[in-house]
Amino acid sequence: MTGRVELTACLGIVLVAVCGLACAQPQVIGAPPEASNMKLVGTNDLQARSAYQPTIHHQGDRWIAYIGHHGGTDDIPDPLNPITGKAEPNGTSIVDVTDPAHPGYLRHIPGQEGKYEGGGAQMVRICDGKSLPKGDPDAVYMLRTFGSEAHEIWNVADPANPVLVTRLGGLKDTHKSFWECDTGIAFLVSGAPDWRTRRMTQVYDLSDPAHPEKIRDFGLPGQEPGATGAVPTELHGPISTGPQGNRVYFGYGTDKGGLLQIVDRDKLIHGPKQPTPDNLRYPEISRLAMSAFNGAHTTFPMPQMPIAEFAHDKDGNTRDIVMIVDEAIVNECGEPRQMVWFADVTVENRPMMISSYTVAEASGSFCERGGRFGSHSANESMAKVFYKKMAFIAFFNAGVRALDIRDPYHPHEVGYFIPSITASTDKRCVTVEGKDRCKVAIQTNNVETDERGYIYIVDRADTGLHILELTGAARAVAGLP
Repeated sequence: MTGRVELTACLGIVLVAVCGLACAQPQVIGAPPEASNMKLVGTNDLQARSAYQPTIHHQGDRWIAYIGHHGGTDDIPDPLNPITGKAEPNGTSIVDVTDPAHPGYLRHIPGQEGKYEGGGAQMVRICDGKSLPKGDPDAVYMLRTFGSEAHEIWNVADPANPVLVTRLGGLKDTHKSFWECDTGIAFLVSGAPDWRTRRMTQVYDLSDPAHPEKIRDFGLPGQEPGATGAVPTELHGPISTGPQGNRVYFGYGTDKGGLLQIVDRDKLIHGPKQPTPDNLRYPEISRLAMSAFNGAHTTFPMPQMPIAEFAHDKDGNTRDIVMIVDEAIVNECGEPRQMVWFADVTVENRPMMISSYTVAEASGSFCERGGRFGSHSANESMAKVFYKKMAFIAFFNAGVRALDIRDPYHPHEVGYFIPSITASTDKRCVTVEGKDRCKVAIQTNNVETDERGYIYIVDRADTGLHILELTGAARAVAGLP
């Protein structure tokens, strides 16, 4: 009898080991978060607003999180702002995270009226006035989108009392812009009314935010006004290395037909500006076309990465790397897997993929949990605490994943954190045999880090902000005490 009991116990242990998270039940309110080498420091519910981009700014002796939001939902188009007592369209949340264990909500600035992608104020970037060549040295400027129709600049020197400075309107869409604080050059993802695509680039000089100067419109040949034939895939967002690096990395496509475009920044800004096919090609150095299955949400440059494996090689041990993150957009795995890719662009006219990463679906039965499963975005801070060592990837219902990228030819996961759902977490539905089947699951949407080593994740399904820190082996990878 004793032997049979021992055998049964052993089989149970084997079953747990094999099953792991794959046998996990759907998330339930009150259950603890799922974590490895990451732990929760603090939370804020963000007034139960669907969140997109967080940007963390060291502002005097404070740390302030500026968080963009999608529009509202069918059930709650305009959530209540407890500070004002009014229902407000989703816009921008401003949160004091100086003490990350007790983040304090300071202000909500309403965005465009509308639901889901049709409203809100998704993107936010911050520059100090003292950093901008012509800025007010006493100001702190917040560049944000205003739904689909405009870009706005606010003075948030007093983050609880922001003041509108400039509005660039008349657009048909906006999205993931980039702003150089040392030069003031901004690459604004816009929908110019006369262009043939929903999203392209408008380059502006915002060195004096009160007096913006447009430099040019830019996109792929075939997107420009008056073109004919097929329209190339739309822009998602750029990242610039500034005048020193003299490169802008553009990501096109969201979940299919992706494209990495490498552009000479100086030629883009100072080259011929009329949007003819030849002028649009002029600043381009090269392209890397991705599979029809995958897009390019984030194109994050990491030039001159030291590769220990190549230390004794003839041509040196550094490589120029771009991390490309796709965006999953369909619930319950109703599309090809969206992943993370690493491209070697050391030889710029011959960029090539060298590796990839995805969360193992069986590790959490993620296709069955509800909502989206797949990559969406990465942290974009280039602060030395994590840059070229670790990347943090928002993976929707698989939470945030911490990657060791010191060898980008062999990236590997060293930690993860999947927050618990709350009463505010919104459902996600798929249509099965003509009827909606809805489930509730975390939808970690975007992630950012700060110079102190904290990780900030926000949720698309209204669960709010979670502030995390590394533990164990992951902390050692980053070189943190």
